[in-house]
Amino acid sequence: MPSTTRTPRGVRAPIRRRLLEPEPTYSFEFFPPKTDAGEHALWQALRELEPLRPGFVSVTYGAGGSTRDRTVRVTRRIAEETTLTPMAHLTCVGSSRDDVVATLREYADAGIHSILALRGDPPGGPGQPFSVHPDGLRYAAELVELVRSVGSFEVGVAAFPEGHPEAVDLDRDADVLVAKARAGADFAITQFFFHAEDYLRLVERVRRRGCDLPIVPGIMPVTNVSQIERFAALSGADFPPALAERLNAVADDPEAVRAIGVEVAIDLARRLLAEGAPGLHFYTLNRSTATREVYAALT
Repeated sequence: MPSTTRTPRGVRAPIRRRLLEPEPTYSFEFFPPKTDAGEHALWQALRELEPLRPGFVSVTYGAGGSTRDRTVRVTRRIAEETTLTPMAHLTCVGSSRDDVVATLREYADAGIHSILALRGDPPGGPGQPFSVHPDGLRYAAELVELVRSVGSFEVGVAAFPEGHPEAVDLDRDADVLVAKARAGADFAITQFFFHAEDYLRLVERVRRRGCDLPIVPGIMPVTNVSQIERFAALSGADFPPALAERLNAVADDPEAVRAIGVEVAIDLARRLLAEGAPGLHFYTLNRSTATREVYAALT
């Protein structure tokens, strides 16, 4: 039964506890910048979103763990220089068990105790063969168990409303998510999607298996047509043809594209919250405008 007590503002409460509160938890995701200009854009977005007091923010890993050092550095800065609760991504790819433990200790030393445990994409990106490190981990559930064994971390995992690209079918995909919960995961965050029914059916499949894992839907407001089409193709998300037609009709007008993207994200978000989603996780692409517009319409 959800708690009826709100977490005081400014307190870095555990993420799962926030997700069990009666009001929805909003969170934002960023990626480590590659350039000085990118670093500036990231911190500008962080500062513009900080007053919204999100439940947490997360920082991604690149394919094959390629941004590990930048991810650790950015996440540490968020913990040290902002009031935000940071969640660090951690993947199995290209890392031994000792490498993973060393990274976890770096996070713990920085006061970071929330981890999103992912198998991760191969260095070549989605669709390429996954190669296990000789002393590494094959599955996210194994990573969850390792994180749990190292210290007092809370652990999130990934969920896929339309199924993981490598999943045999949606039932098997639900089995994998439940296995991650049984390994010790506290909550899940989904890949972005466009159809509310995909999320609702995922939750139903998981509940039928006797699992009460909180599942937070991921939302990506569309701000760039070619970019979102590329992301959808990589992730396997179904990009609705009607939406693509609307966006392509105004593709030369960035403001019009963003307006449509925000409108669609608001409609999806409202439906998800009305159906009982514990919160919303926004994929910001290190920009704040569209996310702030969606957030303002919901609160």
